[in-house]
Amino acid sequence: MPPKIAEVIEHDVCAACGACEAVCPIGAVTVKKSAEIRDPNNLSLYEKGAGYQVCEGCLICSRVCPVVDGFIENELANVRKFFAAKSSNSARSQDGGVTSGILKSLFKQGKIDCAVGITRNEKWEPEVVLLTSAEDVERTRGTKYTSDPVVAALRQAFEKYDRIAVVGVPCQVHSARLIQDNINEKIVLIIGLLCMESFHHEVMLEKIIPEILKVKIEDVRKMEFTKGKFWVYTDDGEVHSVPIKDVAKYARNPCHHCCDYTSVFADISVGSVGAPDGWNSVFIRTEAGEKYFDMVRDEMEIMEDPKPGLELVGKLIDMKRKNNAEHFLEVCKEFSFETGIRNETM
Repeated sequence: MPPKIAEVIEHDVCAACGACEAVCPIGAVTVKKSAEIRDPNNLSLYEKGAGYQVCEGCLICSRVCPVVDGFIENELANVRKFFAAKSSNSARSQDGGVTSGILKSLFKQGKIDCAVGITRNEKWEPEVVLLTSAEDVERTRGTKYTSDPVVAALRQAFEKYDRIAVVGVPCQVHSARLIQDNINEKIVLIIGLLCMESFHHEVMLEKIIPEILKVKIEDVRKMEFTKGKFWVYTDDGEVHSVPIKDVAKYARNPCHHCCDYTSVFADISVGSVGAPDGWNSVFIRTEAGEKYFDMVRDEMEIMEDPKPGLELVGKLIDMKRKNNAEHFLEVCKEFSFETGIRNETM
C-alpha cells in the first residue's frame, strides 16, 4: 500500500515543504517544485521525485505531511501574547527585522547551532541554506514570496547539528512541528511567517514582475503584499503596485487549498499585518516561543498594543479561509484517509 503522500501528490495539493525528503530513511523522495510519482522501472528517474512504488513501506512520510495532518479551525486560539516589535538592527529588513534579529541574537548567545532558512540571488531565485552564524543570517533578510522546499534541508542539518531553528511559511512550519513531534527533537525553535500564498519563482520572474508590473527583476530591491496590493520597490526609488487579485491567481496550486495564514504550528509567528509600518507583528504561541523570545527581548523595541492589531489579522485569516477551505474540503473527499479542518486548540 503506498503512503498517503502519494494521494496528496496525485491531487496536486503537495505543498512542496520538503518534509518527506527530510525524513525518508532510504532517500526515495526528492522535492523540487513538488514531489513527483515516477515509473519504478525507470531507475534514471529515481533521483527526481517521490517513488512510492519503490519505498519500503515505513510510512514515516505520511506522519510529517501537513496536508495529511489537516488544518486547525481557530488559528489564534494558541496565541499567548501578541505585540509589535522592531529589532535594534533592522536595516535592510523587510519590516522590523524581528526574525533576523531573533536568529542573530540566538547565534551570538550560543543557544542554537543551525537555522534552516531561505536566501536569494540577484535574480530573486530562492535557495535553501543552513545558517550557522549571525553573519549568515544577513544573507536571508527580506521576504521572497517564492517557494523552495525549506524543510528538506533538515536531513543534512540533523546529521551535523543538535539545536536547530526552522524559519518558514505555514506549510513548512506545520511539517517541521510534525517532524519534531514524531521523528526528531533536535528542532528547538520554529519561527513561522504569515503567508497568504507563494509563487513558483519562474512565475514571479517571468510573468508577474516583467509582464504585470513591467519591471526588470534585476532592478527590484524589495517586494511586499500589503494594503490590498502587491508592491515592488526598485533601485531607482520608484514604487510599482497592482491589486493582489491580479497576481493571486498565479500562486502555486497548493496555496489555493491552504487554510493556515498565521503559521499556527509555530513557536513564534512573525509578520507585518497588524503592526505599524516599520514594525513586525509577533505572536508567541508556545512555552518554547516564550523562552527563546525572552532570550532576545533586550535587543528588541516592543509595542504592547499595536494597531490595527489582531482585528486585521483576523479579517485576513477569514479571507484566506473563505477562498480556500471549500477547495481543500473538496479534495479531502477524494482521499482514502481522513483529514480536514479540526476544531481543536494547538
